[in-house]
Amino acid sequence: MTGSGNDFVMVDARVSNPGDWTPAEMAAVCARGTGVGADGVVFVGPGSASGAVRMIYFNSDGSHAAMCGNAALCSTRLAARLGFADPRGMRLETDSGTFPSRAPGELERAELNLPPATAPATPQGMSLATGERQAVLGVVGVPHLVVLVENVDQVEVGTRGRALRFDPSLGPPGANVNFISPGAAAGEWRMRTYERGVEGETLACGTGAVTAACALIGWELGRSPIRVLTRSGRVLDVSVRPNGSQFDDVWLGGEARLVFRGVLA
Repeated sequence: MTGSGNDFVMVDARVSNPGDWTPAEMAAVCARGTGVGADGVVFVGPGSASGAVRMIYFNSDGSHAAMCGNAALCSTRLAARLGFADPRGMRLETDSGTFPSRAPGELERAELNLPPATAPATPQGMSLATGERQAVLGVVGVPHLVVLVENVDQVEVGTRGRALRFDPSLGPPGANVNFISPGAAAGEWRMRTYERGVEGETLACGTGAVTAACALIGWELGRSPIRVLTRSGRVLDVSVRPNGSQFDDVWLGGEARLVFRGVLA
């Protein structure tokens, strides 16, 4: 499945679960050119209660991650397709918490209601490069560094993103790095992402888009709802309600499209 350019190998957890896989096998399946090719492996199955869905996510290098926004959107749509839960509203259980989600209608889209997000803060001791105006670190499922730049097309995401991902100011786990700049239309922002675990640029990042929206509102550069144009050309829609030092009623909406089905040999 693809979620705005993030592509995933989705596994029916009733047939195969993470215990059946090694990190090396996940990496081999995700390898482009020699495997299926994907940003991660996602296991989706029935949750702990009626109407709940369980999602377990692994990066393309086989490392486990607690949360991935676009994987959550794809898991919601797949659960509706497989009949695990009501598409009009379900509970998505992840290793980062349980979130309401929905995939109503026939469009290949889904929406995810995330918990309140604390306002991103400026990392202490981080040095910005020429063209980088300001940066903040926030946590939406996983850590995200948001860097405001003049033009995302001028950023060497592979090299600069990697340098910032391992910046000492972010602590040992590091963070995903999301570069943002104004889009062509009012309320639209462009984003490019260097993703840890993938260790390279990906075409979209759902939770990164939410963190970016919170940063833009905090900088008084935007108002909810905010449209985030990803590297794939798809749009992620973010809606939040500012409430003092946090953001409530956080919703992420975007593509969750089944590309093909198959059996791994």
